[in-house]
Order: sequence, then structure tokens, then C-alpha cells
Amino acid sequence: MSNVVPFKRLSPKQKHKGKTLCRSGFHKWEVVTNQQFDVKQGKLVTRYRCKRCGKEKVDAH
Repeated sequence: MSNVVPFKRLSPKQKHKGKTLCRSGFHKWEVVTNQQFDVKQGKLVTRYRCKRCGKEKVDAH
């Protein structure tokens, strides 16, 4: 006879952790420091990446 492994369902809190805030537009932005100069624009830029979902945005100065 084989061993039966009980599978535990994830609670809704664990299943959707961090998704609902980003979907509503409340990202948790953090600065990415590896590339600060944009050659095409010829400007200093600040790149932001969301800590939860990974979406990126660029702000030119």
C-alpha cells in the first residue's frame, strides 16, 4: 500500500498575498541602482521596481 500525503489547501490570505494591493495600484516601489543613465534620452533616470509584483517604472529627471 502506498503512503497517502494529505494536501493542505492554502487559505485565501496566503493564496493572494501581495496581489490585491498591486492590482489596485498600491505598489511598493523600491529603487533599482544598477542602471542610472539612459543613453537614448541622455538623462539621469531613476528606475523603480515593485517589491511585491516586479513591475517596473522609470522616472527621468
